[in-house]
Amino acid sequence: MNLRWTFPPYPVGWVPRETLRGYIAGKDPVSGVPLMDEVIFALTQPLTEEEKHPKIVKSPRRARLLKPDSEDDLHRLFLESGWTDGLPIVLPTEERVAEMLTGTDHDPQEVVGMTSVSTHLERLEYTVEKVAVNAVMAGCRPEHLPVLLAIASSGFPSMPSSTTSFASMVVVNGPIRDEIGMNYGLGALSPVNYANSVIGRAWTLMGINFGPVQPGVTFTASLGHNINYNNLCCAENEELSLWEPFHVRKGFKREESTVSLFRGWNVHMRGLGPAKHMLEVAKGMGFRSGSFTFLIDPLVAKSLKNEGFDDPRKLSEWMTQELNSRFSRPDMVNFIVLGGETNPMFATTDFFYNRTVAIDPWIPKAGIKKDARPLRMPVAVACEDGSCGISD
Repeated sequence: MNLRWTFPPYPVGWVPRETLRGYIAGKDPVSGVPLMDEVIFALTQPLTEEEKHPKIVKSPRRARLLKPDSEDDLHRLFLESGWTDGLPIVLPTEERVAEMLTGTDHDPQEVVGMTSVSTHLERLEYTVEKVAVNAVMAGCRPEHLPVLLAIASSGFPSMPSSTTSFASMVVVNGPIRDEIGMNYGLGALSPVNYANSVIGRAWTLMGINFGPVQPGVTFTASLGHNINYNNLCCAENEELSLWEPFHVRKGFKREESTVSLFRGWNVHMRGLGPAKHMLEVAKGMGFRSGSFTFLIDPLVAKSLKNEGFDDPRKLSEWMTQELNSRFSRPDMVNFIVLGGETNPMFATTDFFYNRTVAIDPWIPKAGIKKDARPLRMPVAVACEDGSCGISD
């Protein structure tokens, strides 16, 4: 639908009230018409015939296949067309995409979802095949495809168009964590795991290509965010957690495989101490919306249980009360257990929980499609003296 727009000068945040009053009394910087005249006209005058019958503008569709060319030229084309994250990609040849599609039983042309990085643009649909294309580009294998299809089915883009430079997070729960070799222990948030790295990157590439992300057109993040490269992608350490797994708390069964999606701005990556200190760190971040997701080592979970928080819901309720924000609710304060028990540390984020999506519907009936020798990076070795994980 056509909307009537008027624009004040920018920025409108953290400027004196006198400046804002000047905007209201001044002119639209785009049209040159007094701002309030445009507002009054938009709210009171009848719609024109053109506004009553808007023309639906459709974005041009790209060809399914590119013309054959040299590898160097194709890499240049993808980069210069803005189809990548600026890092080297695996070229999505027909053969590679066909191999990726063996990771699911779903028809390649089945529509998975629709999305847009901007609220004022057409929501574009994408198919299983298009998800597979981005999976190949990111360096994924067929075993990773069900997770990516679940993420894609949410319609939740990793890089929304916002001047405030959002970051995103992916957390996987359930049996699929081990089947595809995800890391939820030592260094879970570090670049030491293949599955974590490529799944997180593929979500970014899907956002770029499905959004689509076009700087200054659809993407307006002022500073941008380095986390966008692979979106804090990890799994939860259900085995060492003393609490119910995160997806169980959100209504799923323990044996189900799921992916949970989060979005926020800030990550305070180092914290030590009891629940009271976690609260102090959260308050110190200066974000008053009341949304927080804490990433905590299993040792921290054990300590919190000793403090009386045997259920994370109790901790959420206590923290919400102490935050004393009119926007906050217990369901907006979440806890994810991950890490290798080498230090009782936690990371505080102001990420808000968006949703949890089931992965199982995208898994082939014959099970996860793995290579004859699955690709895996070195796995963390437990302390030889057996001291790691010992606590009071």
